[in-house]
Amino acid sequence: MRIVKKLVNYGVITWIGIFLLWQFAALMNNPDFFPGPVATLKGVAELSKDGSLFYYMGVSLWRVMRGWLLGSIIAIPTGLLLGRVVSLRKLIEPFLHFIRFIPPLALITLFMLWFGIGEASKTALITYSTLFTVIINTMAGVAAIKEDRLRSARCMGASEIQIMQHVIIPSSIPYIFTGIRLAMGSSFMAIIGAEMISANEGIGYMIWSSRLYFKTDWIFVGLFCLGIMGFLADFILVRVGKQIWYRYGIGRPV
Repeated sequence: MRIVKKLVNYGVITWIGIFLLWQFAALMNNPDFFPGPVATLKGVAELSKDGSLFYYMGVSLWRVMRGWLLGSIIAIPTGLLLGRVVSLRKLIEPFLHFIRFIPPLALITLFMLWFGIGEASKTALITYSTLFTVIINTMAGVAAIKEDRLRSARCMGASEIQIMQHVIIPSSIPYIFTGIRLAMGSSFMAIIGAEMISANEGIGYMIWSSRLYFKTDWIFVGLFCLGIMGFLADFILVRVGKQIWYRYGIGRPV
């Protein structure tokens, strides 16, 4: 029973069930249109022979991390500033809520014109997809701080910088953390669209080019690789986030 409980807690039972259902569904369909896990593993072997699969994964992951980090570095202090300065927030917030509904994929063509078809346009696109999610979550974190805490800090002689450092930032960390986790998911979606249109390497390029050879198993390989990369990136982020949360005595991330 202990072994079964561990398998359930770690999601092993869930994955076994998903793979069995996937294989059963593949047997009920044309494998050229819906390959199963066995055919997908064969596709992994084919793409791994020359190392292209791992190279494409590395390229896509590097693009995502670069744009996501840049966007987070810009968005967190911006969100703290807008959340703290009410007049500035009222001035800029309507524009934020307008532009955040424009999806990154709609701007691919413009970014290619402005930044070229190289890495700059892809980094800019991922940065854009990160910015508004993190800014709005950070602003919400600052706005959620009770005024009593700020007044108490002022009564004890804390300066505005000290209030920001010891009250606002620690209290906003759960919101910031949620924002950057959501933004990472948006970054993966953005890079795949960009690589499908203006790239000759990366997982998105691999998925898009697979259609030319009618290799649906390669498409499934690309989807599976995206899931793995996103899962591992989020796993590492959560582990790092736990250390930050414990440091400020907040608890643990969800």
